[in-house]
Amino acid sequence: MTGPVLCAVDISNENRDIHVLEEAARLAGLYGAQLDVITVVPDYGMSVVSNFFDKSHHDKAVGEARRRLNDLVERALGAEANAKVRHIVATGNAYEEILHVARADGARLIVVGAHKPDFKDYLLGPNASRIVRHSDCSVHVVR
Repeated sequence: MTGPVLCAVDISNENRDIHVLEEAARLAGLYGAQLDVITVVPDYGMSVVSNFFDKSHHDKAVGEARRRLNDLVERALGAEANAKVRHIVATGNAYEEILHVARADGARLIVVGAHKPDFKDYLLGPNASRIVRHSDCSVHVVR
């Protein structure tokens, strides 16, 4: 495997994605690949909404997301493994940003969690299903 394994996590759900990170690390190890972990901070969408927030608010949100992502990866994989992980914080629509980073970095595999526990036998989460449908590389969905 030549490209990285890209693991997408949602930091707003505390420890829910620990098992997703563990699976991504296992797969990256099997392939001898770099593990990249991404989280996406939503943008404000319409300019009418974004006008209520100044630029420093976005910078603070990204900084907090970076801190929480680092903490989550360290809890899941330990400090030594965390030091080798590339942490990515993007802004925008989750599935679009994940696909953009995967293409730009030549990811060979995307690992994502299925986050609809009430419907786990029927549906993937909307981001996971869009990633599966539109990805140029393989996608591993962790339940």
